[in-house]
Amino acid sequence: MKIFENNRLLLRYILIIVAIIIAFGSLIVSHYLVKDLSKEERNKIEIWAEATKEMASNTENLNMNLVVQILKSNTTIPVILYDKKDNYYTSTNIELPETDEQEFLKQQSRTFEKRHKPIVIEVEDFDQYVYYDDSYTLKRLQLYPYVQVSVLIIFMITAFFALFTTMRMEQDRLWVGLSKETAHQLGTPISSLLAWLEYLKLKNADQSILLDMEKDVNRLQMITDRFSKIGSAPSLERKDINEIVTQSITYLEKRISKKVIFELQLSSAPLYANVSEPLLSWVIENLTKNAVDAMEGQGEIIYTLSDKGKIISLDIRDTGKGIPKSKFKTIFSPGFTTKKRGWGLGLSLAKRIIESYHRGKIYVKSSEIGVGTTFCIELKRSN
Repeated sequence: MKIFENNRLLLRYILIIVAIIIAFGSLIVSHYLVKDLSKEERNKIEIWAEATKEMASNTENLNMNLVVQILKSNTTIPVILYDKKDNYYTSTNIELPETDEQEFLKQQSRTFEKRHKPIVIEVEDFDQYVYYDDSYTLKRLQLYPYVQVSVLIIFMITAFFALFTTMRMEQDRLWVGLSKETAHQLGTPISSLLAWLEYLKLKNADQSILLDMEKDVNRLQMITDRFSKIGSAPSLERKDINEIVTQSITYLEKRISKKVIFELQLSSAPLYANVSEPLLSWVIENLTKNAVDAMEGQGEIIYTLSDKGKIISLDIRDTGKGIPKSKFKTIFSPGFTTKKRGWGLGLSLAKRIIESYHRGKIYVKSSEIGVGTTFCIELKRSN
């Protein structure tokens, strides 16, 4: 299981690194492409300015058709031509307002000047300045890397979500199969025990012993029922959480070391919630047994049931060895265990039962090394 977790983590890191390389590579390539196109547009405007200069100079042997063709060739780059002598602005490829055209072009020329150095056209009795901006195509190209990175990020999020969902489904199938197979395997010995119990009753065995045996056999049947329900939508019923906690602890007290002290701080009034009693009892018992292991069979476990309006809160606090803060979320992962024996599925199944089946929450409320740990279960209250 640890190898599986490490491989999954490594795969995530590789995907993230590849995504970053692709993103930066795209930005670098696009940057140089935009830079080259910007130079190309600058050359075009310089040729356009030169053609304007030639037309104004009235040079003999001037190929007027060529000059006009050059001036007409610019259909994409916004250009403003400012005549200093007449203090007048003209424009190309710019959508003008219905009023105050000159003021608008004056403001635009200042904006263009911040982006590109203007080109000066100087001839006799002729002094003009050419201001220009990036073409609409170049502007869209400048945005393209950011669009590409955004799409890549969305793709990565989708891929991670799909990977997580697939792995979660695989884990769910494993748990369901394991649980149902366990319930199936327990069926035969329990049936045999029931038969032996009836036989002992006919033989007039000690009734106190028979009563305890019957309780244990009934308990095994309940455990089998719990495992068989994993993977199926549980039947939720309105139950008093006070009673469920009390019954669970009453059963465990006789079967756990006498050195463990149980303290119940329950509500004075009934607290109802829609729950599956067998599954919720299993979660309480699992947390209790984990607490006993953490205390090495000696210490105190305190159960505090609180009414928080729409939420019922159950705190289970022990005086065990504690959990490092870095492990608060990890302990609910399948396969995580600090015990020499066990598969590390207890807390993972508890989280599934509380959060998936009961739409509640289970988490480590607090923990201190050498002092103890408090787990909290939150359930929606039923009025």
